Amino acid sequence: MKNTKSEAAFFTTSLIEWYDLSEKRKLPWKASRDPYKIWLSEVILQQTRVEQGMPYYLKFVAQFPTLTNLALAAEDEVLKLWQGLGYYARARNMHSTAKYIVDKFDGKFPEDYENIRNLKGIGDYTAAAIASFAYGLPYAVLDGNVYRVLARFWNIETPIDSTEGKKQFATLANQLLFSKRPDDYNQAIMDLGALVCKPQSPLCNDCPLVAKCQAFLLKKIEVLPIKSKKLQKKERYFYYFVWKNTKGETVLRKRSEKDIWLGLYDFPLFESQKALTLDGDFEEIWASALWQHWNGEEISKPKNIKISTTYRQVLTHQNILAIFVEILDEIPTYFQEDSIYISVLLENIKDFALPKTIDSFVKDELFFKK
Repeated sequence: MKNTKSEAAFFTTSLIEWYDLSEKRKLPWKASRDPYKIWLSEVILQQTRVEQGMPYYLKFVAQFPTLTNLALAAEDEVLKLWQGLGYYARARNMHSTAKYIVDKFDGKFPEDYENIRNLKGIGDYTAAAIASFAYGLPYAVLDGNVYRVLARFWNIETPIDSTEGKKQFATLANQLLFSKRPDDYNQAIMDLGALVCKPQSPLCNDCPLVAKCQAFLLKKIEVLPIKSKKLQKKERYFYYFVWKNTKGETVLRKRSEKDIWLGLYDFPLFESQKALTLDGDFEEIWASALWQHWNGEEISKPKNIKISTTYRQVLTHQNILAIFVEILDEIPTYFQEDSIYISVLLENIKDFALPKTIDSFVKDELFFKK
């Protein structure tokens, strides 16, 4: 379908009329004009479903009611509150940006699109959302819901993950924007994608656009939108060494390398390029761990060990398969001397920000208590 004025007018008018008559999603940030709360909600929902993100939003607002409160918090406090959401770079960027706004803008969130867009961790979509929802500025949002609605209605086969596609959809989205009510228009098209024009089993009979929806008329609902890239995931094999000494202490380290879970805590780690059969490969893994991570210190192989089942965590670009080697023995002096490691009472591990895999293990295994 060509983007004629009549179809464009039908699209925008029908969408706004539907939104005015529809039962609105009761989301706390929708009633707010506070750019901080709108920003917070958008960051949380970037890679998270509303149902999962809602409790985190409410906890953050309760603990950090203002942008300045967030800026003054310690990073560990922010990451602990974020624990379980994943994509921790979102939290680190948000914390860094809050401090920047306090420092450069006296704690007042920028009110124009360009300054909002230039903030660390804020892309085109989030900047448009903040600009329109907080300040009523005419910028169209373009998230997964919007891509889907536009691709289906206009029968657009250009891949949404291509450079050409991103430009095409961005141009179309801004052409269709109802400039008199950009906030309502943006909310309407996102709500339509989330509630009606869903990825699977869309409710076409309830859609205000169905009369001229090309994907519906051409029976291409299940085909659109199109992505060109098939995500290739790699598998990583993590073998953790979990000490427990006579004082009930273990060893944690704060992850500082540029990798997943930056800023979170885990146990001393040996990563293998392949899956190991610990019954047969334990001598190898022990020696390799000593050689690669523990500076060759003469640490005798423990006798009292327990090997966990495999914990699997699925991330966007990789799958983590983790096995924990629990060691009932005194903590080697190496870990007491290296600053990246800390001794922690088992009962206090819950106070640290942990990756989901570590948190699941801690809750399940109970360290030799079974």
